[in-house]
Amino acid sequence: MHVPEGATPKDGPSAGIAMCTALVSCLTGNPVRADVAMTGEITLRGQVLPIGGLKEKLLAAHRGGIKTVLIPDENKRDLEEIPDNVIADLDIHPVKRIEEVLTLALQNEPFGMQVVTAK
Repeated sequence: MHVPEGATPKDGPSAGIAMCTALVSCLTGNPVRADVAMTGEITLRGQVLPIGGLKEKLLAAHRGGIKTVLIPDENKRDLEEIPDNVIADLDIHPVKRIEEVLTLALQNEPFGMQVVTAK
């Protein structure tokens, strides 16, 4: 799946890892955990890229009762802007690759999935 910034009208490519996770879930029959939220752009090789608006997204997840949030590893520095009570209530996982996302977001390890890394 390729979701470049200009492919469809939207306010940035931050839903890339969520759309990829939904597609894998649909194709494998492996449900996405209900308590997980995620944000991040994805490259054609599965790398998770940083996004904007992390503070607003984490605050919304917190208000919505989400417990686990997956964020791009490169956005870790943005966590300094998040109120301490929100950080304490959320289990935040910085991720670098889509394989990490799938392991954390799906209820079971995707069957038959082979990890292919870029050279």
